[in-house]
Amino acid sequence: MTDAEQIRTLTEAVSDVELVFNNAGVQLGSGIAESAVLEHARREMDVNYFGPLQLVHRLAPTLARNGGGAVVNIGSAAGLTNVPFFPTYSASKAALHSLTQGARILLAPQGTSVFGVYAGPVDTDMTQGLALPKTSPRDVAFAILDGIEAGHEDIFPDPFAVEFGRQFASSPKASERQMAEMTAAMLSGSAA
Repeated sequence: MTDAEQIRTLTEAVSDVELVFNNAGVQLGSGIAESAVLEHARREMDVNYFGPLQLVHRLAPTLARNGGGAVVNIGSAAGLTNVPFFPTYSASKAALHSLTQGARILLAPQGTSVFGVYAGPVDTDMTQGLALPKTSPRDVAFAILDGIEAGHEDIFPDPFAVEFGRQFASSPKASERQMAEMTAAMLSGSAA
């Protein structure tokens, strides 16, 4: 996702692509005061934002030639409201969310649909250390496909994400407070 030459080679080799999934993601977990925060933030931005941007940039003409197709950007609920445990990861997913919104508008004239996926905790290596209920990757994948088929531009593919999406739609500030409360509860639980 971060090697421009590999992306160029890949995109030149696929002339019949109609559906692009941007699913790469990395979360390095630096707190803002940690010494490696800038290095980690750059890596997260490279993978979580610049990688999908490069793919969309390179594949948009191919999608147009093939009738429009679709782009599916796998973001995170953390891209809508920052999760303080992962502040730079959240920022990189917020950048992807913004890219998704812009691409949706700019690629619509060529017939390309753009979907944003905003999952909560999924049972993957990335969430191993989190003591939260997690959804299986299989269930999330099926929910994403159902959302695409239904034409939902913003897809919340798991129970946490569905509830979070409702809260966010009603009050982004309340979502921010919810994340702060969840973080405080987790921190006090780890201190006990």
